[in-house]
Amino acid sequence: MASAAMFSSLRRSRSPTLEAFLAPVDLQNDVGVLLNTLTAVSSDLISSFSGKPLPFQKKNSKSLLRKIELFVVLLDSFKDSTTNLPSTAALCFKELYLLLYRSKILLHYCFQSSKLWLLLQNHSVSGHFHELNREISTILDVLPWKKLNILNKDVEEQLDLLRKQSRNAKLFVDKDDDELRLKLFMMLSELGNGCIPSEREFHDFFVKKLGIFDAMNCRIEIEFLEEQILNHEDDIEPSASVLGGFVAMIRYCRFLLFGFEEDEVEIIMGKRFKKMKKRGLILKEIADTFITIPKDFCCPISLELMMDPVVISTGQTYDRGSISRWIDDGHCSCPKSGSTLVHKMLVPNRALRNLIMRWCVAHRILYTPPEGSDLAAECFPASRAAVEANKATARLLIRELEHGSVCGKAMAAREIRFLAKTGRENRAFIAESGAIPYLKVLLFSQSIVAQENAVTAMLNLSIHDTNKSRIMDEEGCLRSIVQVLRFGHTIECRENAAATLFSLSAVHEYKKRIAEEDGAIESLSVLLSNGTSRGKKDAVTALFNLSTHTEICSQMIEFGAVRALIEALGCDGVAEEAAGALALLVRQPVGAVAVGNEDAAVVGLIGMMRCGTPRGKENAVAALLELCRSGGEQATERVLKAPALVGLLQSLLFTGTKRARRKAASLARVFQRCHRASLHFGGLGAGYAFAGNSATGNRDSGFSGETGAVPMSISMSMSVSVS
Repeated sequence: MASAAMFSSLRRSRSPTLEAFLAPVDLQNDVGVLLNTLTAVSSDLISSFSGKPLPFQKKNSKSLLRKIELFVVLLDSFKDSTTNLPSTAALCFKELYLLLYRSKILLHYCFQSSKLWLLLQNHSVSGHFHELNREISTILDVLPWKKLNILNKDVEEQLDLLRKQSRNAKLFVDKDDDELRLKLFMMLSELGNGCIPSEREFHDFFVKKLGIFDAMNCRIEIEFLEEQILNHEDDIEPSASVLGGFVAMIRYCRFLLFGFEEDEVEIIMGKRFKKMKKRGLILKEIADTFITIPKDFCCPISLELMMDPVVISTGQTYDRGSISRWIDDGHCSCPKSGSTLVHKMLVPNRALRNLIMRWCVAHRILYTPPEGSDLAAECFPASRAAVEANKATARLLIRELEHGSVCGKAMAAREIRFLAKTGRENRAFIAESGAIPYLKVLLFSQSIVAQENAVTAMLNLSIHDTNKSRIMDEEGCLRSIVQVLRFGHTIECRENAAATLFSLSAVHEYKKRIAEEDGAIESLSVLLSNGTSRGKKDAVTALFNLSTHTEICSQMIEFGAVRALIEALGCDGVAEEAAGALALLVRQPVGAVAVGNEDAAVVGLIGMMRCGTPRGKENAVAALLELCRSGGEQATERVLKAPALVGLLQSLLFTGTKRARRKAASLARVFQRCHRASLHFGGLGAGYAFAGNSATGNRDSGFSGETGAVPMSISMSMSVSVS
């Protein structure tokens, strides 16, 4: 039914009564049909909700249901006199239908919402009940009593009493419910101030007062609040920052009060994991943790995410802390434009700040403005509460990793995995608290669940730069990660191990250590050749990082990485990185020879020049150029004899990126020297003379991430060519 679909969406709705206006109302002109419909809806409401336990809004819901029961009595008294009903009465009954539908929406919302969410929305939901009460009063005022000929005087007296009560009714907010709501905010405030309530306080509140009796109830509460954050972002009350604090507090209570139940592991990794994937709360960790901050959100001075953006007199925006230090150091000019500052006033850029806040919520990044900013009083305590609760949770989890059962350790690794995914602060203090040694041990677990959670937790922790050194310095940790890459229980384990190596290889001095680890390059090559689309992506990015180190080229060749990269040139999603890695490898003579000996290499790179992305074309032409420079006569001849090379070079010279044009021009000169003639582009009759640095001069960097490359001067003169 359409109403069932609507009810399922109510859990994501902040204002349940708004949904009612989408109700599939198809009211008939036949008054008899209308009355039968009203009777059926009213009876269904009473049977569905009367007598059922409701944690909050008990009085408001009971009052509404009693009013609906009186409407049922009224409707029954009209069954035999529908033909005599005036048109005004019919109009009132149509309005009653919509009111009943909104009542059903609201009651269902109250019964299906989590306890904490209903408590937090106490005033708002009470207001919705009050609005329905006022609508009942309006309907009863408009209803033409004198013309209805109600035979039962008791019914008439009851409805008259209901009309007076509805007219005089005021907004009712249950004092006991509101005290619990205030207590909840007080506990969050204590957390934010670094004072964690005792286990007994949490037990009295969550178990005795709220009726949250086990870990399953805690998970339901957490999931519901996370849904509100995910689906409403900035359009939510309390704010996403406050809700994040409550989520962290409930997660802490879940382990503090109910421990680590062994029979929950399969449930967590099965049904709930699939459900959360479907909702979009959990995507693959590598995609969620390697987040590129939009350029406009970064301060031009610190290059970091702005927490308190301000505008100076030149119109440029900076983070308040950075520009304040600049001015305090005695500078009187704009750091970006160089213009003189007319005044030193800093105007808050609220529009940009709101955009940054929304982006942080959408990407689950903790937004913590400085204490001196005008947002600190509102945002910082809640954010600090989340940090303190997460720290306390991390300590419990690490204790379980150290002393828990096999299943308890698997669950603790799982929670560390997700905790480390939600912010730099979490990743930092989890590692500082000593999680890495215990996760390393769990990498060898015979449990599929434990190994997958442990390696993914290691991946998420490795995103933090300081943690990279902690992982590499932990004896045997790198070897353990490589062992998971080679022999992991599942493809997910092996993929996340590859992604971890990619993260660690971002530090240059670690690249050689990774390459020298037994089986690392070989396993990455196998994953690139035979893995899933995600596995290929993880493997090729790791190999690309490793290929930037000039001393491991021979290992890349020996263990099959070169051949795997050449094969990857034909795979969507990884071809661009594969071409970039090859462009780096062929800069070494041994690499150029190895690539040149592969028949598919030139074919694949030419194909990328034809159909690849702009960056892929850059990498492909760079690889071909380096192949000619370092691969010897045989490799050069193979490149220059490629049938489509001339036309593709022409295309890149006119439509390629700046770097692609430079590389194409250099390759064209190589072609000219080898043929001792002008380069002709088919049918156009245009001869191009390329002037500039020779191939022995400045050589462009061979990968797409180059910086500071020396531009090559290219002059083109159009002339009539005589064949």
